[in-house]
Amino acid sequence: MIGVFDSGIGGLTIVREILRKLPGYRIIYFGDTARTPYGTKSPETIISYAIQDAEFLLEYGAKIIVVACHSASSVATEALRERFPDVPIFEVVSPSVKKALAVTTKKIIGVIGTRATISSGIYQRKIAAIDPEVKVYGNACPLLVPLVEEGWLKKPETRRIVKKCLIPLKIRGIDTLVLGCTHYPLLKPVIQAKAGRRVRLVDPAEEVAIEVAEFLKANPRFEEKLSRGDEPLIYVSDLTEAFERVARLFMGRRITLLKADCEMSHIIKPHITKTG
Repeated sequence: MIGVFDSGIGGLTIVREILRKLPGYRIIYFGDTARTPYGTKSPETIISYAIQDAEFLLEYGAKIIVVACHSASSVATEALRERFPDVPIFEVVSPSVKKALAVTTKKIIGVIGTRATISSGIYQRKIAAIDPEVKVYGNACPLLVPLVEEGWLKKPETRRIVKKCLIPLKIRGIDTLVLGCTHYPLLKPVIQAKAGRRVRLVDPAEEVAIEVAEFLKANPRFEEKLSRGDEPLIYVSDLTEAFERVARLFMGRRITLLKADCEMSHIIKPHITKTG
């Protein structure tokens, strides 16, 4: 199986993209809804949670790990690769950096995301390592996640907040904007309208799905280990009607959320049959 984890439900935007790029592959998803959000927590706490989330997926059959959470991708990727050296681990930052550098024309890139993602400076460091001449400006937009989860995608309040979030980046003259949170793809029309038609949006959900697909194409022996199945297994550490509603919003269709048998002090264990 392809394992995907996030701090909550937002990572389902990545599940949706993987299903589009790789139809037929079995996916197991874990959303840590009991401890969301990760973006307001310390790097040490995020690393601890990310390791537990990965253990959840690996123990029950995942062969690949996709870190859908931008906060975890920003601060926990190296710790995960050290902890699980034999597991292909994909995160959302690197493919987004690659795409942003490919499409920028003025070498001025903006990033919006959680406080943890922006304060980590991960995009600045990765882009500078490839092209030091590129300028990268980030802005934390913590209000956008709750607006998305409330379903306020077309509300005037949301449009005003998006506009305010983008002002510091627009005055810098950005020509490319990275959507540095799994919730933001649902706001693409609003963000594009407020950023301006000349600003190219980079959707990490699309880019990481492409990266996984390219990896499997280049590694057919590894690809053969993956099981097939129509419906993804979607587990959460806390289950409420609100989470079910938001999950349908992110997936664009009705889905079933499964409650994991939680033991947060160690590892979150679901009741499913082990498979590949």
